[in-house]
Amino acid sequence: MENKKQILLIAPLFFGYYKEVIKELELLGYEVDFFCDSANNSSFFKALSRISKKSVQLPMRNYYKNAILPKITAKKYDYVFFIVAMTFSFSPEIIKDLREKQSKAKFVIYQWDGEKNLPFVKDIHQFFDSIYTFDRIDASKNSAYKFFPLFYIRNYEEIGNEINKTFKYDVSYIGTAHPQKLYWINKMSNELKGVFQKQYIYHFLPSRLKYLYHKVRNKEYKSYNLKYFNYEKLSTQEIMQIFKDSKCILDAPQEGQNGLTIRTMECLGAKKKLITKNKDIINYDFYCPENILVFDENVNTNDVFFQSEYKEIPEEIYRKYSLREWIRKILERLGD
Repeated sequence: MENKKQILLIAPLFFGYYKEVIKELELLGYEVDFFCDSANNSSFFKALSRISKKSVQLPMRNYYKNAILPKITAKKYDYVFFIVAMTFSFSPEIIKDLREKQSKAKFVIYQWDGEKNLPFVKDIHQFFDSIYTFDRIDASKNSAYKFFPLFYIRNYEEIGNEINKTFKYDVSYIGTAHPQKLYWINKMSNELKGVFQKQYIYHFLPSRLKYLYHKVRNKEYKSYNLKYFNYEKLSTQEIMQIFKDSKCILDAPQEGQNGLTIRTMECLGAKKKLITKNKDIINYDFYCPENILVFDENVNTNDVFFQSEYKEIPEEIYRKYSLREWIRKILERLGD
């Protein structure tokens, strides 16, 4: 029997997407070892890593030496796959060492954030065979990047396969209250109240300390008090139910991002209408005005978006953005 190919996956924990990546890799016949991209998943450590990468290097070296190396030294991986976002804390020295220890593996990095938010990542590009970004603008400016949008997972595909004509909510939003997101989501929500009265808006913050941090630093927080925000994460089941119960979803990029958010792709998978502040969406092959409205601060209720039901898109385009196809394409391009 042929041995399974081995993949070392290093990715952030947020919203459990790494679990879905592992599942799909295993369904495709790979054996996966996973490690978090951070030595500590606390809000404090992640905030510290955003402010100063140098301040977290000692715990990261210890994490690599004591938690990762003992479990991988005896293994020979075919692929080492990094999914990188703003909290990524591995230093060039650590990745250089990992590359030397796994010299026969193909190294791939996927940047799930704009380059503006990941300036440090250029220092590690030299250690990778393939460099992907979810940001079309970044890829157009730097030939080192391969542009590759995000994906939707099977849960949203299941919603898309259901037939539902009645909805509890006209529009909903669930997400972390990054300052720019907070501003635009609330702006859209207020402007839409004349046409979409049944709304579910859930602004999440990981801690009250995070609220105080934004209150001091960000003007978008000026008119909001501590009690306005939610400090408990909704469960996956709760999120899925709200998504299912919603006719339309709101979305906006956070500062420094041009790439389409995961929420955009989930709308595609669930076959939900979307209102977004991201103007770049018109450049994607699944864009159609019946399904997607680019918010420009004025709501025209005569727009085709409000006058039509969801319009089915070609099946090949729909399937293209599933997580299983996302993984297949990345590995195919590496020669698997």
